[in-house]
Amino acid sequence: MRRGLRTRLGGLTRLMGNGDQGIRRFERRWAPRFRYHADLEIEWGSTVLRARTRDLSSNGMFIESLDPLWVGAGFTAQLTLDPPLRVNCFVKRVEPGRGMGVSVALAEGQHQQQYQEFINSLSGIPAENQP
Repeated sequence: MRRGLRTRLGGLTRLMGNGDQGIRRFERRWAPRFRYHADLEIEWGSTVLRARTRDLSSNGMFIESLDPLWVGAGFTAQLTLDPPLRVNCFVKRVEPGRGMGVSVALAEGQHQQQYQEFINSLSGIPAENQP
């Protein structure tokens, strides 16, 4: 029996061998992601686009959109929280027809604390046990 050959193609690892044709994605993220589906408004120049979140982490999110922006594009997004939270986003990767992965940049202070508290609430860890 031959051992499978590993090749790396565009961030994917393909295992090739006898009957083993699985593909798995390299995980390059260091922050855990949490499923969170919510409507989102994207302010891009003078245009407001409607989209939806798929998952969030402390430093980014995936935004579902049929017409994603391009890698490197920056925009402001408003998460529908109470109170609403505005975050600055930068497109890091695009899945055509599905959406875009973005990094999230927050100014020090209230917005950063509100976003982190929200991410912590998604983790299911009680507030008294969070860092």
